[in-house]
This record gives sequence, structure tokens and C-alpha cells, in this order.
Amino acid sequence: MIASVPGLATEFVATKINYGAVLPMLVVFGAAMIGVLVEAFVPRRSRYVAQVTVALVGLVAALVAVGFGTQHQGSTLAGAVVIDGPALFLQGTILALSVLSVLAMAERFDGVGADAFTAQGAAAPGSALESAAVRAGATTTEVFPLTMLTIGGMLLFPAAGDLLTMFVALEVLSLPLYILSGLASRRRLLSQEASLKYFLLGAFSSAFFLFGAALLFGYSGSMDLGVISTSIGTTSGMDGLLIPGVLLVLVGLLFKIGAVPFHSWTPDVYQGAPTPVTGFMAACTKVAAFGAILRFIYVGVADSRWDWSPVLWGVAILTMVVGAVLSVTQTDIKRLLAYSSIAHAGFVMTGLLAFDRVGISAVMFYVVAYGFSTIAAFAIVSLVRDGGSEATHLSQWAGLGKNHPVVAGAFAFLLLAFAGIPLTSGFTAKFAVFSAAIDHGATPLAVIGVLASAIAAFVYVRVVVLMYFSEPAGDTVRVVSPSILTSAAVTLGVLLTLVLGVVPGPLLDLASRSSLFLR
Repeated sequence: MIASVPGLATEFVATKINYGAVLPMLVVFGAAMIGVLVEAFVPRRSRYVAQVTVALVGLVAALVAVGFGTQHQGSTLAGAVVIDGPALFLQGTILALSVLSVLAMAERFDGVGADAFTAQGAAAPGSALESAAVRAGATTTEVFPLTMLTIGGMLLFPAAGDLLTMFVALEVLSLPLYILSGLASRRRLLSQEASLKYFLLGAFSSAFFLFGAALLFGYSGSMDLGVISTSIGTTSGMDGLLIPGVLLVLVGLLFKIGAVPFHSWTPDVYQGAPTPVTGFMAACTKVAAFGAILRFIYVGVADSRWDWSPVLWGVAILTMVVGAVLSVTQTDIKRLLAYSSIAHAGFVMTGLLAFDRVGISAVMFYVVAYGFSTIAAFAIVSLVRDGGSEATHLSQWAGLGKNHPVVAGAFAFLLLAFAGIPLTSGFTAKFAVFSAAIDHGATPLAVIGVLASAIAAFVYVRVVVLMYFSEPAGDTVRVVSPSILTSAAVTLGVLLTLVLGVVPGPLLDLASRSSLFLR
């Protein structure tokens, strides 16, 4: 019972919750909690199958729930969560990409899944080698509940209706990623260094986000994006807080997509993290982060864009140019893909800066196309090995097309998709964002994007030439036989990269129909 205090309202208003709208998030968080219980109570030998099953069933169930989400569009939880076309599209994308990521993570070697030694027949159950593998961290089934927690945060991120909810989602998706980045069983020091760098820089970016949110609260008196939008243009006496607040919030969001100059963590973390985790981060985090950026600038601060959009133009140009140019100098395949990821973030920003529904749909199509190609590419990288560790140096990929033509062919096709070659999803995606930019006054961005794409294409073609027209330096590099799960992830990624290049119409139409934000 609460005592009445003079001058203090004691009336409570019950918050209505549309459980159908938040059902995908509830399913994913529920699967994560079940995964924690599995890790605590299920015997070690049964955890792998149990964790993979719980994760995949939870993701598929959540994806089905998203399919029914069109019946529950609107705001819920007192406006903290907004379920509309872009939110549903991006949530479905995150879940579909996460299914492929979990399939790749379930491969039974290199620290994400079950025992690396017993998977290759080098140690019998209960042997000394198996015990050594366990002590070395080869059995890290906790990767699955951590991944599910991250996915839950990703689902909330593009659906956040206010800055406080957006910050909570940012932290929920980030904190497990800091741990996942340090779980590689081989090159453990490099992996742990990557995890520490990611954590420290992520903490700085979160501080910028909070500071910006505080300034916007001071400007509008609310964290709600709709209230902030309606406050723009009014004479509140706090006008000097608006632009600094917008820019500081954008710093926190641009960090998650690896935009320049907030990109310094990307190559180190991509190189040090377990390769399937790297693919998951590269694909799914970008989808969630771009969804949050879209909602923030289109719903919250679009009316003031003439004041801060020149800064985003500069960031987009730097991101495209720096990502493309620095990828030329890389000799490690994971760092090369990291700088490629930075360049692609710049390409997506050209569509974002169109400030039109066409730009929104182009951005959403791009993150889908890029996500499937990226997960498949990193899954292939995890299969190419020299001895017991991954062969990530480019010189080790020489002659791969001669010795392993199927794997090399799939990887070459994905690289051509990154380059934007016709009949791949990459060409359609780049055409969509560049045409949106040209149609809405951002032609210089599109021109710079085309030039940066040409530079990046040189890098990708160089790798293809290395695989097919160079002699191998030795005979130690091999491609391990993948499990059916990794094979499924690579096959689906390659097929969807082809389908979205040949028949992009249905997904483009869906993105166009889903491009209207609710305020």
C-alpha cells in the first residue's frame, strides 16, 4: 500500500501489452534462458545437441511469429516498442540470418560447438586428448545461449520507440558479443585481445549515445522519438541541444556498423573472433544497427536533417573510400573482409541519405543481400585450414581452385557478389541504393560509391585470380569436410545470393511495402 503524499499523484495507469507484437522477442529470450538452464544442468556430452536444437527451434518459432506480426502492428509497452513494416522486415531478416549463423556455429571444430579433436577422429571419448580439448576451450556450448541473447537485443533495436529502450537494446545485443569475440580456442590471445578492444570501444560508444540521449531529453523533455520529432521547430529555449544530441546519438549507432572514423575495432575483432561468430556479427549486427539508425533519423529527427546530414555525407564518403582503399593492402582474408564490410556500410549509407521511402526499401534489401553472402563467406573461411588452425593468410589460398574447386568456386561467386557483378544480389543491392541516392539529390555520393566499388572489385578479383591462377606454396592447406549444418549454411547463402541477383523483384516489392514507419 502506498501512502498519499501531498502534491504527488498516486494514480497508476496500467500499461497495455500487445503480446502478439513482442512475441518474437519473447520466444528468443525464452530460448536463451532455456539454453542457460541446459548449460547448467544437462551433462556435458549431451549439451551440444541440446543447445543447437533449442537455438534452432527458438529461431524458427520466432520467425513464424514475425510472419503473424502484421496483425499486431502499432506501439506497445507505453510506446517503448513500435512494430511496423520496417521493424517486421528487419526482425525477419535478423532471424533468417541467425538461423544460418547458428548452423555455421554448430560446426564441430575451432571452439564454437563440440570437440574439435573427436570431430576429426583424433581422440576417443574420455581420452587424454579429449580432456585437453575441454581444458583448451574447444567445447564452448555456451556460445548458443549467448547468441540467442544477442539476437533478442537485435530484434528490439530496430523496434525501439524511445531512446532509453534503444539504449537497452544496444547493450543487450553488445554485451554477449564482447564475450563471443573471445571464445576462439586457437589463437586465444588474439581472440581475447579482440574481445577487450571491442568491449572498451563499445563502452565509449555507449557513453556517447547516452550523452546524446540526455541532450535530446533536455531539448524535448522526452526520450520518445515521436515527441522529439514534434518538438523540432518549436522555440523551447533549448535549441542548442538538438544538433549535438543528434550527432552524439549517431556516434553510438555508427560505431555498430563500423563507419569511419568509428571503425578501428572492426578489423581486429573480425580477425580475432571465431570465424562463424565474425560472420554473425558482420551480417546481423549491421541489420539491427541500420534499422535503429533508420528509425532514429526518419522518425525522430528527420525535420532537422539539413543541419546534421552534411556530417553523415562526410561519414559515408570516408567509410566508402577508407574501406575500399585499405582493403587493397590486406594480406589476411578476415581483415580483408572486415575492410570490405566497412566499405559496404558506406554503400548502405548512400541509400539511407536519400531520405525517402525508396531509400528505406533499398537499405533493407541491401542488408538482406549482404547478410546472406557474408555468413556463407565466413563459413567457407572457417573450412580452409593449415594444420589445425585456419589458413587466413592470402598466400595460403593460392591454388585452392585446383585442389578444392567446389569450395573455391563458391567463395569466388560470393566475392563477385561483394563486387557487385550482375546476376548476383550485390549488383541489385548496389543498384538500388545508388539509384535511390541519385533520384533524391545525392548524386555525388553515388558517384563516389561507384568509384569505391571499382577499387573494392580489384581486391575481390585479385583473390579469385590467386585461387585459380597461382601455384600453391605448399601442400599443407586443406579444406576440412564440413558437417551437414555448415554445408546447409553455405549452400543457402550461395543460392540466395544467386536468386536475389536473378529474381530480386519479390524481395524488393516486400521491402517497398514494408518501408513506412509508424510515428
